[in-house]
Amino acid sequence: MQIEHSIVIKSDISRVWKIFTDLTCWKHWSTVLGDSSSEAATLTEGKSFKFCIRPFALPIHVEPAVDELIPGKRIVWSGEKYGIHARHEFIFTESDTTVHVLSREIFTAPNVRKLLFHIPQKKLHALAIKMLHELKEEAEKS
Repeated sequence: MQIEHSIVIKSDISRVWKIFTDLTCWKHWSTVLGDSSSEAATLTEGKSFKFCIRPFALPIHVEPAVDELIPGKRIVWSGEKYGIHARHEFIFTESDTTVHVLSREIFTAPNVRKLLFHIPQKKLHALAIKMLHELKEEAEKS
């Protein structure tokens, strides 16, 4: 299963990047990525971090590792929970006055058809959209 969404943010890449990679400020702008923590204050390649999402009534605590981090360009993290492997990549493309952010999540499982059928794809897509809109709102503040 793949979930993909993008957004255009009227801001410069340094501001968008700082907001997105600074784990200490996620609680101030994101209602989707809750209870974030890490040994480092920012997303760091090769390091894991923790956060909580709520696609259901009960929270799901995840601890992905940052697989790739190219400053101002790309972040990829991945992890596994309940037998489901998730890979989430964010691609940042800067133009003169905006930043285009593409979010792509890929979920796989050993018994893909049965297990992924039960994942609420619409709910996860809605959470991805909400998170990108919250990032946009924070980055476009004066």
